[in-house]
Amino acid sequence: MKSYEIRTYGCQMNVHDSERLAGLLEAAGYVRAPKDADGTVAADVVVFNTCAVRENADNRLYGNLGRLAPQKAARPGMQIAVGGCLAQKDRDTIVKKAPWVDVVFGTHNIGSLPVLLERARVAEEAQVEIAESLETFPSTLPTRRESAYAAWVSISVGCNNTCTFCIVPALRGKEKDRRPGDILAEVEALVAEGVVEVTLLGQNVNAYGSDIGDREAFSKLLRATGRIDGLERVRFTSPHPRDFTDDVIAAMAETPNVMHQLHMPLQSGSDTVLRAMRRSYRQDRYLGIIEKVRAAMPDAAISTDIIVGFPGETDEDFEQTLHVVREARFAQAFTFQYSKRPGTPAAEMDGQVPKAVVQERYERLVALQEEISWEENKKQVGRTLEILVAEGEGRKDDATRRLSGRAGDNRLVHFAPPAEPVRPGDMVTAEITYAAPHHLLAERPAFAVRRTPAGDAWERRTAAAAAKPAGVMLGLPTIGAPAPMPAAAPGCATH
Repeated sequence: MKSYEIRTYGCQMNVHDSERLAGLLEAAGYVRAPKDADGTVAADVVVFNTCAVRENADNRLYGNLGRLAPQKAARPGMQIAVGGCLAQKDRDTIVKKAPWVDVVFGTHNIGSLPVLLERARVAEEAQVEIAESLETFPSTLPTRRESAYAAWVSISVGCNNTCTFCIVPALRGKEKDRRPGDILAEVEALVAEGVVEVTLLGQNVNAYGSDIGDREAFSKLLRATGRIDGLERVRFTSPHPRDFTDDVIAAMAETPNVMHQLHMPLQSGSDTVLRAMRRSYRQDRYLGIIEKVRAAMPDAAISTDIIVGFPGETDEDFEQTLHVVREARFAQAFTFQYSKRPGTPAAEMDGQVPKAVVQERYERLVALQEEISWEENKKQVGRTLEILVAEGEGRKDDATRRLSGRAGDNRLVHFAPPAEPVRPGDMVTAEITYAAPHHLLAERPAFAVRRTPAGDAWERRTAAAAAKPAGVMLGLPTIGAPAPMPAAAPGCATH
């Protein structure tokens, strides 16, 4: 049996697409390549799911392809495929720069990968296929999800915005919504297999319904998802302030399993810069949303994205960003230094800010946000929280003899294990005794464990993995999980 490895770069949408790619390959008879003792992977097929949003994305790709070239030359039959946003953007350039690549496919035709690999093998030449529009909605494809207790559920693809720093609409296309009945059917199937948490995913998730002209379609979807028995947590990412309406706030506040956690991209606090970014809101509108969310849900944890050093940004513009950060008191912020994205209007704008100035502003912003994050986390000390036990969240868990998981507001919690066994997907109750800027700590053993269908699903998956060859699927649709918010770099799914 041929083995595969998928290397994923970029945002949550790419992470979810890679689950689809894994499902397609396994349905075609491939198995996931086991890791060698030294951590390397010897796969028959290596797939790069690329991102065009981050700086130097192309250099990173070609560097990795170059390192694989000698290995491919020494292993007849090995294949390399490149997909995702950079493939959609560069097309034939990839094969010209790296002629040892076998397949190039775009964001609209990920379902073609197994056929393209076979065609390249038979023809003994590279296959480049870039569809200009979506062929099949990704959620209809086979999936090999990465976790047994939580899952991405895509509700739309593409984006209708025209932000000057973003190339995503050109690569992912116009927004295309999925039928609500199909979304709810997928969620119900996931819950039946043990999933207790879903994240509704879209590149502009709260614009859902634009296809049919229903401005309240997203809030209706939240409420409908909340009525699914057995589903304990509902999240969504990423919304746009332009489309964030009062009915969505009401749905969040009134639907018990919709978490009081919101990721609301700011990008800049300056009205002048927001106008140059072609963002369709201003500082007052943004802070007004935050105020309404806090009035309806005082315990809401709000995170954001901020770009520092956008072309033309002055010291006064940057001070306006700091003002919004102080007023909004974000639990967490993903902060980025502006970098040119080829093909975007901002790359050609006058007033590119010197690197040294951008760095100084960036450091000031990070220091302020670290201070606020720590102060907000300290408010959790003494609280008793229910934590969804996670797998692989705590990198130091073995050394500290702790476990890790996520509170309802998505804060990362490290906790002392309870006396009884606990599995990923189970719920534990623990008292927070310490806070750091990026995590909470429960130093006394968790005093309650609630075994869940998600823990049962994790146990079944673990047993099946031990009994079967790596990569054998567990059925369709299968159980799965999104990476936690910090794990996937905000970008094309974070507007």
